[in-house]
Amino acid sequence: MKSSPITRLLSLTLLLVSTEAILVPHKVHIIVYNDLGPRKTLTIHCKSKNNSLGIRHVAYGHYYQFKFRPNFLRNTLFYCSMKWDRRVHRFDIYVQARDRAVCETCVWKVRPDGPCLFAYNRVCYSWNPA
Repeated sequence: MKSSPITRLLSLTLLLVSTEAILVPHKVHIIVYNDLGPRKTLTIHCKSKNNSLGIRHVAYGHYYQFKFRPNFLRNTLFYCSMKWDRRVHRFDIYVQARDRAVCETCVWKVRPDGPCLFAYNRVCYSWNPA
C-alpha cells in the first residue's frame, strides 16, 4: 500500500520532533542567592567558554539568575567570580557532568565558606583554589 505525500510528511515531522526531544537538552535555570549576611552585597560575574554574562550586584536575600541550553557534548561549564568585603572567590556554578542528573533548576546559596546547591538535598562545596 502506497502512502500519500501528506502521510509521509506527517511521519517525517513526527520523527524529527521526537529526535529533537531526545537530542536537544532542556534549558538549565541557575539561581544564585546572596546568603552572606545582612548588609553584604555580592558582586558576581559568570562566564562560559563563549559567553560573559556581565557583572551583577546582588543584595543580601536577593538572587541573580540565568538560563542556558547545555551543549550536546555534555561538557558545558559556567564559572563565576564572586566578590564581597574585598575578597574574591571563584566557583564552577554549573558543570554538566556533575549537575545534569541533579538539577534543571539549580538553586545556589552563596555563603562565606562556600556555595551550597539545594536540589534534592543540600550539598555545600568549597571555593575553587585561587
